[in-house]
Amino acid sequence: MDRRDVGPGRARPVVVRVPVEPVEAAVEADAVDAVSRAGDVVVRGPLFGVAAQSAGDAPRWRVVVAVTAGCPQQGRDGLNSLLWFRAKDDAHDRAERRALLAAVARLESERVDELAVAGIRYRVVRAEEYAGAGAGGMEEPRPTDPDPPVPDWDRATKGPDIDDGLVLDPDAPVTPTQALEQLALRGLCYTGARFPDDVRADAQRALDTHPDVLLLPPTFTVVEQAASSWKPVSGPHVTAHAARMSLDFALTWMWPRMRGHIPEGTDPHADARTLSARSARGGTSGTSGGAAADARAAELAAYAEAADRLRAGRVNRLEFQGTVYQIARTRRLLRWGPDGPEGPRPSDVNSQDPTRIHLPLDEDGRVLPDH
Repeated sequence: MDRRDVGPGRARPVVVRVPVEPVEAAVEADAVDAVSRAGDVVVRGPLFGVAAQSAGDAPRWRVVVAVTAGCPQQGRDGLNSLLWFRAKDDAHDRAERRALLAAVARLESERVDELAVAGIRYRVVRAEEYAGAGAGGMEEPRPTDPDPPVPDWDRATKGPDIDDGLVLDPDAPVTPTQALEQLALRGLCYTGARFPDDVRADAQRALDTHPDVLLLPPTFTVVEQAASSWKPVSGPHVTAHAARMSLDFALTWMWPRMRGHIPEGTDPHADARTLSARSARGGTSGTSGGAAADARAAELAAYAEAADRLRAGRVNRLEFQGTVYQIARTRRLLRWGPDGPEGPRPSDVNSQDPTRIHLPLDEDGRVLPDH
């Protein structure tokens, strides 16, 4: 089938290449092994972001707002900010700035999923988040997934962003395992009775309007084991180590404060690790009250000990206070049609309304006071 024949309901041909470079071949072998360990698929739901297409780039699009938002409006708000900063810092002249600010004004009051401004098409895109699962639960990071050779636990260290510079190319060659996954997931559709009728109808319609599937790079999420399922406790991260860092932060800083083990007003740089170490040296921990202070110190020591176990190696599963936490390898698929990536569906739920996010700008890019 020629690519020019692609139309509604027709899938594009999949171009497969066999990896021969040693590292890429190891990644492919790792993917084959993963199927035997976690060959089932569990679907969590949609994620949203923004893709852009410049003139002459078709059929390729590039991600300009990471596909990680939980509802379409968050994707629109991301586009709002992107265009506002472009108007403020990168507009070439007043005419371009006026066009950008007009687009921002629409996004402040309308649910706009696609617009063209200053020579670029922008589209809010929709991806499905899922994960592999098997007898051992959700799939953990693979040995060949990117991770720093020497873990850096400094919270000030900033790693790469999710989808940074990602180009969406439906004609790009894929490896055999990627091709099999794409073909297996082309028919992914909500069918269970627990889904409302409009959700199931939209999912069925998408099989015809956007018959192809593109796989986005994997992400890594901290999940918590519930009675019969797993639920996320952190957002997606670009590496497994970044997910471990988020769990370390929750154990040492966030949860002790949320649960009253670190009182309000304590030095914001202090955490369970530093305060329990200070208590062990016989110093003060910012608490008072004898037995209550001893109990609080013991709680902080337990949080610090759990975080230390997490730092003992490339730990992907941790039990703490009766709960099992795991670093899960999460994946995303984006449906593709003749005109590119799928946008939000009518049945997708918005958790917020359009609103103004930034202060107004004048035609010269100066920020105006909010009247």
